[in-house]
Amino acid sequence: MGEAAERIVLEARDLRKSFGGVRAVDGCSFVVPAGRISGLIGPNGSGKTTTFNLLTGLTAPDGGQVIYKGANLAGLKPHEIFRKGITRTFQITRVFREMTVLENMLSVTGLAVPDRVARERAAELIELVNLGHLRAEYGGRLSYGQQKLLEFARALMTDPDLILLDEPAAGVNRTLLQHLLDHIHRLREQGKTIVIVEHDMNVIMNLCDRIFVMDYGVKIAEGPPADIQRNDRVLEAYFGRRRRPDGSAPEPGGHGPGSVGAG
Repeated sequence: MGEAAERIVLEARDLRKSFGGVRAVDGCSFVVPAGRISGLIGPNGSGKTTTFNLLTGLTAPDGGQVIYKGANLAGLKPHEIFRKGITRTFQITRVFREMTVLENMLSVTGLAVPDRVARERAAELIELVNLGHLRAEYGGRLSYGQQKLLEFARALMTDPDLILLDEPAAGVNRTLLQHLLDHIHRLREQGKTIVIVEHDMNVIMNLCDRIFVMDYGVKIAEGPPADIQRNDRVLEAYFGRRRRPDGSAPEPGGHGPGSVGAG
């Protein structure tokens, strides 16, 4: 099905964010089709995580719009965006270290269901990510990979429509990772919309329906994985000697070989 025939659930319009004199996101625009898995990739420092933060209200944009189901979310607080059906995970896990796995699941605000129903859903999701045997364990005692799985499960507690995952594969062993990827596919089959930032290119290329590529805070390419893999501008961004969009040379310590997908 062509993009023109797809329903758009999220649109970033000319998003901009500077930190000091650094333009972390510099006029980035893209649309996310409903019921699909979209990937956001780019070399180290390309602005991916900052873009995620702009989409979810963690960082306020200097300019631009975030359109979700026809409404502009730019400037809203994270809890306000959360209540609209958008949830996310983080590159660095944010579990409560002194709470058990089950307590972490029930810590989600805005659960408009009775406590019994919330506990049943929490138990189901804990089993889903193979943490059932650890439901009474403290979050701080979990491995990093287990914390990633817990955060992923917790993000599903409110049955969100749009799920943003920031490097979900990082630190997760290959067996648990495959289980996680299988569930992401099932979420897609259920009609959920998912956007993923991930440095593991095998995950991105095998999981995503569509990929957006950022460099120096702007989108430089988008399309299905097969097109992205042979896109000259993308290959140049990752591996070539490149210049900024304004023609200036990259600063020392910037992008370079080996930085695929990071940052």
